Order: sequence, then structure tokens, then C-alpha cells
Amino acid sequence: MSSSIETPFKISIPDDQLSLLQQKLALATFPDELDEAGWAYGAPLADVKRLISRWKDGYDWRKHEAELNTELPQFTRDLDVEGFGTLNVHYVHKKSQVENAIPLLFVHGWPGSFIEVRKILPLLVDASPDHPSFHVVAISLPGYGFSAAPTKKGFAIPQFAEVGHKLMLALGYDEYVTQGGDWGYWIARRIAHVYGHKHCKAWHTNFPGAAPPSLGRPLVLLRHLFSSLPFFSYSDPEKAGLARLAWFRDMGRGYYVEQSTRPQTLGYGLADSPVGLLAWIYEKLVEWTDGYAWDDDEVLTWISIYYFSRAGPAASLRIYYEHTQASGGLNAYFNEEPTTIPVGHSHFPKELVQVPRSWVKTKNLVFSGEHESGGHFAAHEKPEELVGDLRKMFGKGGGAFGVVKGKNGYA
Repeated sequence: MSSSIETPFKISIPDDQLSLLQQKLALATFPDELDEAGWAYGAPLADVKRLISRWKDGYDWRKHEAELNTELPQFTRDLDVEGFGTLNVHYVHKKSQVENAIPLLFVHGWPGSFIEVRKILPLLVDASPDHPSFHVVAISLPGYGFSAAPTKKGFAIPQFAEVGHKLMLALGYDEYVTQGGDWGYWIARRIAHVYGHKHCKAWHTNFPGAAPPSLGRPLVLLRHLFSSLPFFSYSDPEKAGLARLAWFRDMGRGYYVEQSTRPQTLGYGLADSPVGLLAWIYEKLVEWTDGYAWDDDEVLTWISIYYFSRAGPAASLRIYYEHTQASGGLNAYFNEEPTTIPVGHSHFPKELVQVPRSWVKTKNLVFSGEHESGGHFAAHEKPEELVGDLRKMFGKGGGAFGVVKGKNGYA
């Protein structure tokens, strides 16, 4: 890998882009809606109209832009990707005051971005003799936020993992750990497979998944087949998780089918229409969380990062297509061999892929945390709980304590 220079970065959206957004919002055309439709047909008309009105007349992007720049130390640097040339990558990087803190790569998914690290960042870098501290790197995946997007076909999970790994090496972290949910799960898992042991020493996910029981795992299959019997029955949280998974499969997965088959076609609507972009993502923010009380400005900041993203919102969809083409789909990747470095799982009840614990248990699972509430965006919904799990996993007595040579994270 060629050397690269780190460049400090501040978000600064040009005035003409803000003006164009205002013009588009002023000309918004809304669809009709059935009486008493609620959420059954998608994002309710009243919600979308309220958010668009706020975006047009009350929301102050410059205020939120300044807050993001103040809270999140941001940088860019060029990274070479094998077969894809050089990409300019945006990331957040904040070091703990604890010299031997644990380097941690935080990897977001869709429809998230680097903003998901915002609440957990001060908790992770906190210096204390009572829990480990972390040097935190939160990457904007290529095609997301303010990272450049690849321009060639085939940029899939292996390439995203390569970028994350090379970023950590470029920052001087020869050994590190990872945390991720959604696409961050697959990317962190790939990093563990390819760069594990030598560089990546452990990984944690709030999106633990597994393929359905099969003949290849006879004990798991046997228990599943007899799960209606008391001795083999799943726990109440596991039963609720399977019901959540069934809902997602039947009623919540249409976006995945479209984004993994015709992302370009969908991309026209998301790139040209701020109303379309907002409705498409807002639906997921509400339905994928556990009753989280979204503030309107909070939603609009989240959406604005997509709208003002460097490559435009269509670029963020292509990971679905590339992954499906490369691996054969979601379940195919869950069938991949288990990783061999220490792994930790956090289970939140309103996560989308919820499977019984026996399905995901592996010999190198060193931590498993159960939570009574929370959904897909754990870092944003339940920052204290997620960080608490990381502290337990990497703290004294935890299954991944001291995995990074000379880095235990304690003040």
C-alpha cells in the first residue's frame, strides 16, 4: 500500500446546494393516502409532510453542520484498493487520553453513516481505571457520507473490508478490534477472516446472524425440529426474535430486493427527490427501532448526510447488488465458516435478523449480551448498553481482555 497523507476535514455544504434543496422542497408533490392507512402501506403522509415542512422552513443545516464538526474530529486520506485504484476516504478519528487504549474500527451500514458513532464516541474514549478505553476510528464507507465512491463494478464486501483494514494500518494501528452492525457485521466478519490473528484481534457485532439449521449442524437442526417440546423449546426472547425475523422477511424486506437487483433505477428517485429520499429512509428509522423517540431535526440531519453525500445517495445502494452478485445473497454469506478470533454478540430485541442463540454460538464466542429493549441502530438507540457490552468483553475478566498486544485500555 502506498503511503497516504491525512487531511483534516470539516463538513461545509456549498450555499448553492442548500438553495437547490430549498427549491426542490418548495415544489414537492405528495401522493394521496388511504383513510386510516397508518404505517401499513409505508411512511404516513402526515409524518412526511411535517418533516418536509420542517426541512424547508425551520431546520437549520448550518447549526447541525457546526455541531457535527465540533463533536467529531474528521479527516480524509487516499487509500489504494486492489483492482479499483485509489479512493479518498472520510473518517472520524478520536484518540483516548489513555496511551494504551484499544484501537477500535467502527463500521456502519445502510441507512446509517458515520453519524452513528456520535453518541458512543465520548463513552468509548472515556478514560477510567474501572473500564477499558478505546482509540476510535469510524469510517465512512466508500459511497457513503463524504467518502468517494468506487466507479467500477464489483466493489463488494472484500473491498470494503480491505479499505477498513488499510485505514487502520495507515493510522498506525497494526493491531486492532472492530465493531459493526448491518453491513458493518459482514465487513467486520470479512476483516476477521482475512486479517484476523495478525492484525484484527477480535470483533463485536450487534447484528449476530446465522443460516437456518441444516444437516451440517445436526444438533442445532434436531433442537429446532423439536422446539415445540418443553425440553427443546426456545426462550421467550428467542421466540419473539423469530417472530420479528418473520415480519421482516414478509413485510419489511422489499427495499433489499430492489436495492440488490435494480439500484440504479431506484437511485434516480433518491438522488433527484429529497421527499423520496426522506420517505425511503425515514420508514426504516422508525420501523427498525424499538419505539425510539425520533426528534424531527435528528431525522433531518440523518437524511441530510445522505442528500449532501459526496457521491449522492444512489451510491450507497450498490453494496446490496454487488454483495448479492458475489455471494448469492444474504443466507449464502451467513453460511460462511465461523471466524477464529474472539467474537462478541449483543442481542437487542427489535433487531431485524433475530435467531436463537444456539444458531450463532461458536467456540470462539467470548461474550454474549442480552438487552430488554433496542433495535437495529444500537449505537444510536442504546449507546450506554452497547458500550457497556464492549467494556465487558474487552475489560478485565472479559473474553477478549488483552487481545491487542500491550493495549488493555485502562488508565
